[in-house]
Amino acid sequence: MKKEGTDKLSRRNFMKSSTKGALAASLAITGFPTIVPASVLGKNAPSNKINIGQIGFGRIGMTHDLPETMKNDIARVIAVADVDSKRAQMGKEWIEKQYADKYNKPNYVEVKVYDDYKEMLLQKDIDAVIISTPDHWHAQPAMEAALAGKDIYMQKPTSLTIAEGRTMSDTIHRTGAIFQIGSQQRSVSPWPQFKRACELVRNGRIGEVKRILVGLPGDPAGGNPTEMPVPANLNYDMWLGSTPMVPYTLDRVHSQTNLNDRPGWLRCEQFGAGMITGWGAHHLDIAHWGMGTEYTGPIELEATASFPTEGLWTVHGDFEVTAKYANGATMLVSGAYPNGVRFEGTDGWIFVARGNVGVTASDPVAGSKASEAFKASDPKILTSVIGPDEIHLYESSEHHKNWLDCIVSRQQTITPAEVAQRSNSACLLSHIAMKIPRKLYWDPIRERFKNDDEANAMLSRPQRFPYGVDYVI
Repeated sequence: MKKEGTDKLSRRNFMKSSTKGALAASLAITGFPTIVPASVLGKNAPSNKINIGQIGFGRIGMTHDLPETMKNDIARVIAVADVDSKRAQMGKEWIEKQYADKYNKPNYVEVKVYDDYKEMLLQKDIDAVIISTPDHWHAQPAMEAALAGKDIYMQKPTSLTIAEGRTMSDTIHRTGAIFQIGSQQRSVSPWPQFKRACELVRNGRIGEVKRILVGLPGDPAGGNPTEMPVPANLNYDMWLGSTPMVPYTLDRVHSQTNLNDRPGWLRCEQFGAGMITGWGAHHLDIAHWGMGTEYTGPIELEATASFPTEGLWTVHGDFEVTAKYANGATMLVSGAYPNGVRFEGTDGWIFVARGNVGVTASDPVAGSKASEAFKASDPKILTSVIGPDEIHLYESSEHHKNWLDCIVSRQQTITPAEVAQRSNSACLLSHIAMKIPRKLYWDPIRERFKNDDEANAMLSRPQRFPYGVDYVI
């Protein structure tokens, strides 16, 4: 049966304080998780647990990352870090209550609270971290965690820029850290149709792939730009991180009262690219998986998009992207198509989506009467048997469980760092194409635009001292 499945991180960030210096010094002696087999000390022995620190406690951490991780008995969340002290305390109380209820032990675990995740990374009893932060705080803590000997689960997208993602992927590979990006559509639960669709496409059930239609929504304009006092519980300077200093306003950051609200930073280009990475990181990853282009990218791109002309929020609205791949396929990405991925080949088509199942209540599909989640030009395609000598893709029962299993086995996860970098790169390339009104030519090996200094200048962003890393460009 077939199965497929020069780091230049700046040392200055680790040496500016005693905490950072201690972290740098610890890198030489900190190892990977030591999980003692249950046969030695029993399955409930503390040393048989993967001790996890949660970086960022908000909507996605509380409703998705932590619940999916904590239902696995091998995992034990023992720390939470957040630059918002109110959220950090809420995280501590929420985690402790979940464990107290699960094990009927009021003091099952005492969760430590950190206002700086770097202090958390110094703790030798922490084996791994979950990063559920805003997009501009993804790549840097992932790299620092890997250098500190921790394994990493991180929410998508991988990075704010392609250069940042390249450095992150290289760092993960150099350290040997087990990394999983939150592209949970690859895992069987709760959406088995995505893996099935990709296997059917990879095994030629629709012939040669010619076109992929990816449906993604845009974001609305709006947001109140009026400057407000910074809440006393928020370290706003650190929250901004490597991005420019701008006045605080509630709609730029997150709610101070409701963790379930969709935060305003999602709609600010300073912190992310909008839906092209927000949901594009999911759907373009599936397009790559189905085409077998997980370790490459498009070679030509052009796009159009509308951007707000007033208000606080600046990410794209309606848009259309055309991307061509070396295999001859063309991918079209637009809100004009149904939310999902449609593979079109010489012998038919397959459409796959989440249906009306969302990860959080604010997902674009949540509560909607979406079209069927899995259909084809001929229903017989969907029931086609994939033989033992055909391609069988990596199977993961659930995304967080796959990460935990791989921490123990030291095997590669279903969406490792380089796959995450390539999927996110396709999204960020699309975003760059929205800004430049001409066809762009991309070299996926060198990860540079061909003969286009203007476009290449957008592969990275200036970084505000003392945050950020030195990128490999």
